[in-house]
Amino acid sequence: MKNGTAEFFQLRPEVEKTYGYTHAVRVGDYIKISGALSMDEDGNPTAVGDLEQQTKNVYSDLEQVLAHFDCTFDDVVVENIYTTDMEQFLGVAGYRSSIYARQYPTGTWVEVKGLAFPDFMIEIEMEAYKPV
Repeated sequence: MKNGTAEFFQLRPEVEKTYGYTHAVRVGDYIKISGALSMDEDGNPTAVGDLEQQTKNVYSDLEQVLAHFDCTFDDVVVENIYTTDMEQFLGVAGYRSSIYARQYPTGTWVEVKGLAFPDFMIEIEMEAYKPV
């Protein structure tokens, strides 16, 4: 990949085509990752009503996206979290210490009224930096 040329990655191509987005784009040393949700291969919500499991599912998907670009969570420089229940998320946020063993990235946590579908409780978007 030439520096400045966009490299696109789709984690769930059919879902992404249906809803009109690409899960991640790399341009040069930067990777932007769309918000990940707890869903199955068909885009249906998983772990309905269980914020802790949804959080784990989201990080699992994000790990796959990062791995495509030969990255780990150590390469993440921005992490933005959107949740429909901040109080409940604060109770499970400690899980992040198993994800970010070296250093936490910058980021913002926001409680929102709703996400793409009512059963989604958390969405996480990221940016990573990895020199080519």
